Amino acid sequence: MLIIQAETGKKLSHLSRNVLMAFCLFGLTGASGPIARIPEVELKVGIVQRFGEEPNQELTLEATKGDRLTLHFLAGNMQPQTLEVQKVKLEAVTQALSVPGVDERLVLGNYRSFETAEDSANKWLAKGIAVEIAQPERWHVWAKRSVYNTPLLRRLLLENLKQQGQKTAYLDTNILPKQTQVSWVVNGLRYNRKNLEITSGKDLINVKKGKDDKFGRIYGGSLRIKPNSYGTYTLINEVPLETYLRGVVPHEIDYNAPYGAMEAQAIIARTYALKNLRRFAIDGYQICADTQCQVYKGLTGTSASSDKAIAATKSQVLTYDNQIVDALYSSTSGGVTAQFDDVWNGAKRPYLKPIIDSTQNIWDLSRKPLANEENLRQFLSLKQGFNEKGWNTFRWRRTSTLTDITKGLQRYLKRTKNPLANFEKINQISVVERSPAGRILKLQVKTDKGVVELYKDDVRSAFLPPSSTLFYLEPVYNTDKTLKGYTFVGGGLGHGVGLSQTGAYALAKKGWAGEEIVNFYYPGTQIQAINNKIFNFQGQANSTTTSKK
Repeated sequence: MLIIQAETGKKLSHLSRNVLMAFCLFGLTGASGPIARIPEVELKVGIVQRFGEEPNQELTLEATKGDRLTLHFLAGNMQPQTLEVQKVKLEAVTQALSVPGVDERLVLGNYRSFETAEDSANKWLAKGIAVEIAQPERWHVWAKRSVYNTPLLRRLLLENLKQQGQKTAYLDTNILPKQTQVSWVVNGLRYNRKNLEITSGKDLINVKKGKDDKFGRIYGGSLRIKPNSYGTYTLINEVPLETYLRGVVPHEIDYNAPYGAMEAQAIIARTYALKNLRRFAIDGYQICADTQCQVYKGLTGTSASSDKAIAATKSQVLTYDNQIVDALYSSTSGGVTAQFDDVWNGAKRPYLKPIIDSTQNIWDLSRKPLANEENLRQFLSLKQGFNEKGWNTFRWRRTSTLTDITKGLQRYLKRTKNPLANFEKINQISVVERSPAGRILKLQVKTDKGVVELYKDDVRSAFLPPSSTLFYLEPVYNTDKTLKGYTFVGGGLGHGVGLSQTGAYALAKKGWAGEEIVNFYYPGTQIQAINNKIFNFQGQANSTTTSKK
C-alpha cells in the first residue's frame, strides 16, 4: 500500500511518493525482503456494443505493419484451431427464420443511469427476486431470465407485483422473424465458426468500422466477438488497464490540458474503471467505450503529455476507508458539485458532496442553500471567481417552444412505457423539490391527461434544452398571455458529481498538481497503489455493493 504520510504527519513530496510507489510495485525493499509484484489488471471493454443492429454492418480488423493476426476459434468438431492472416472482415447478416422466434423479458424498471438501475436491482434482491441489469438502450432491471425462464413464471411474477401495487414492471415481448449472424471472411473464404478471438504479435489491431472508414483505430491487447442479450453482437477489447488509460485520458480531459489536470484525470479514470467492472456482466464484458462509462478510443490519438501522466501515477487509485471510491466526474459543475443522491438513487458517498467550485469564498451553502429558489437564481447570476468561468458550458440560457417540449416529453414517456405517453397538451411545468446544491430532485408536468412526475437525472432525458439539472424555469407567453414555452436558465454540463473537468483544467493552469485537484473534488479520500486489500484481482473492486447472482 502506498504510504502517504511520514511518521511526523507531514505530507511527503511528489518525488518521495513516487519512490515509495516504486518500492511497493517493484519489490525494492530493505531487511524485510521483496514485496510480491502486483499483477497487471486486464479489462474487457465493449468497443462495438451493438454490432448487427443495422443491416449489413461490417468491421475490418487488420494487423499493423510487419505483423500478423492470429484467429482463434472452434472448428466443426469443436476442437481449437488457429489461422494466421493479415486482415479479417466481420459481417453481420440478417437471415429470415423459418419459424419466427419470441424474445421476452420481464422489465422491473427502466432508468437513465446504471447507478439508479443498480440501486433498484439491490432492492429487488432484498425482496428475494433474482434480477440482472441490462442496457438495450436505457438501463433496465430484468427479472433474471435463467430463473423466470417460462412465459408462465414471468406472468405469475408480474401479476403478483401488480397486486402489491408495483407499477413500473412490464412484459417486453418481441416476435422475431429474423436473426442476426456474424460470419468472417479471409481471402475470399467465409467462416461461420463461434468463439472468435483475434490476437497479434505486437498486441496491436486496427479496427475499421464500416466501408467508409479508411483509417480505423488501433487497439492494444486482443479482440473477441460475442453474442449479447439483444440479438446482436459485441466486439470486446481485452486490454491491460494502463494501456486502456492511454485511450481514455486524452479524450476525456483533452490532449491539450495542462499537466496537473492530466494527472488528476489519470487517477480518477483508473479508479472509475476498477470500480465499474460489473456494469455489463450480463453480456460477458465489464465496461463500455462511450459516455455511459468513459470515452475510450484505443491507441489512436494518444498524447505524450497524457502518457507521461499515466506513467507518473501508475497503479494509483482513489480510496475511502480502504475501498476504491466511485470516482464520478463530469464536464462542468456549473459552480457547485452535486451529491451522489442529488442525481441518482442509492446510498450517500461521504466523499461526493456539494463543493463550491472556486478557490475563493464566493458562496456559503450552509447559510444560503440552493434548495431555495431565490438563492439559486442569485447563484446562477454569478459569473466571476469560479474555476469554470469563461467556459460556454458554465452558464447557459435556452428557450424552447411548448410544441418542442411536448414532443420531447412524449418521446421520453413512450420509451419508459409511461401510461400518460398519449397526452396532448402541457399546461404547466414546475420544480417541486431541489437539493441543497440546487439540483432538481422532483419536477412536475401538468398535462391534459394527468400529472407527470420526473425525478433527478431523468429530467435531462425528458427535455432537450437542459444540459444539467442545475436550472430554473421562466415561462414564456404569447401576446394574449397564453403559455408559449419555457426558458431554461442554468449552469453546467453533465451530472455534476465529483470532479469537474473544466474546473480541473483551470486549477492545473494555476499550478495545482494532480493530487491537489483530486483532494479538492473528493474530500477525505486517499491515493493508494492498487493492492490486495482494495482489489481482489479476480476482476472486482472490493466493496459493499450487493452482487447480482
